[in-house]
Amino acid sequence: MRRLASCVLLLSSFAFAPGCATYTQDLDRARGHYEANRFEQALALFRVLEHDMDSFSTPERARYAYLRGMTDYRLADLAPQGTGVADPRKGYRDNARHWLGLAAAIEKQTPGSISSEQKNRLNETLADLNRDVFGGAEALPEGDAAPPPDAPATSPADAPEPPAPTL
Repeated sequence: MRRLASCVLLLSSFAFAPGCATYTQDLDRARGHYEANRFEQALALFRVLEHDMDSFSTPERARYAYLRGMTDYRLADLAPQGTGVADPRKGYRDNARHWLGLAAAIEKQTPGSISSEQKNRLNETLADLNRDVFGGAEALPEGDAAPPPDAPATSPADAPEPPAPTL
C-alpha cells in the first residue's frame, strides 16, 4: 500500500509540472513567432493563451500584454484598408491600444516587468495609438491637466453668449 501511494504521488507530481511550463513555453513560442515576423501565428497563440493569463507570473503577464499589443500593432500595418466598421486596421489598432495599455499598467505597478527597450517602444507605440482616440494635438507637459470639457470659461469675455429668449 505504501508503495502504491508513493507511485501515485510521484505520477501526480509529473502530471502537474508540465501544465505551468506549457503556458510559459507557449508564450516563448508566440514570442518567437513575433520576432520572426510571423504575426498571424503569434496572434493565434496569444488568443489561445489569453484564457490562461492568470497562470502567468506578473512579469509574464506584462510580456504577454506587450507582445500581444505589438503583434496587433504590426498586423494593423499589414491589413488591407477597409471602410467603416469593416476596417481591420482599426480593429487591430484598437486591440493593440488595449493590450499595450495593460502592459504599461502592469509595468507601472511592477517596474522591471519588461525591458527598458520594450518600455520605450511601448510608450512610442501607445502615443501613436492614442492619437487615433485623442487626435494629434500636442500633449500637455506632465502635471498639467486640461480643463474638463464642461468646465466654465476662465474669463467673462470667453463665456458663450446666453441663448436669446423666445417670445
